[in-house]
Amino acid sequence: MEKEQKENIQNENLAKEENNQSTGSQDQSDDHNKKEEKDKKELTPEEKVLELEDKLARTFAEMENQRRRFEREKEDAFEYGGFSFAKEALSLIDNLERSKSILEGDEKLKNTEALKKTLEHFDIIHKDLISIFKKNDIKQIDSLNKKLDPNFHQAMMEIEDDTKEPGTIIQEIQRGFTIKDRLLRPSLVGVAKKTQEKATKTQETKENTETK
Repeated sequence: MEKEQKENIQNENLAKEENNQSTGSQDQSDDHNKKEEKDKKELTPEEKVLELEDKLARTFAEMENQRRRFEREKEDAFEYGGFSFAKEALSLIDNLERSKSILEGDEKLKNTEALKKTLEHFDIIHKDLISIFKKNDIKQIDSLNKKLDPNFHQAMMEIEDDTKEPGTIIQEIQRGFTIKDRLLRPSLVGVAKKTQEKATKTQETKENTETK
């Protein structure tokens, strides 16, 4: 009986040793695999240099883009920084021309020396304002007798006029201006259109021609 117990104990000890050896072997195998994976992930010196060069190139490219954006913003601020001020200043010309028209239409002042002198002063002020604007690249848009251009003109009305091609500007309601290559405000204009009677006859002639 004691002999059997000893044998059982020895068998259990052997099983434990085998199990420990098996576990140790597995651990060594796992460590070996992890080491191999780590070795694979580690870059060679040449690869590290290339990676650093790529990062540097990307950084310099981003810095250059930022510098260019800054330069553009600086140029725009310098070139068009007075855009809002210039747009507001146009009201001076509008008010001056409006006042001149009112005085010219006053029956009591017509043909008086006072009106003549006043209008002369108005003209001098107007010319000075236009001169100051031109020095700052603010220019009037040519409109009268020009074809309507949506980039510079805004049609406010159509006026029957058979002497002009349809779409030709024949009235300037409010002058437009540009500042350098930008539109400061469009010209408000009236454009020519054919009279209704002539347009009807033209349509009838066209229909008769198509019928024949």
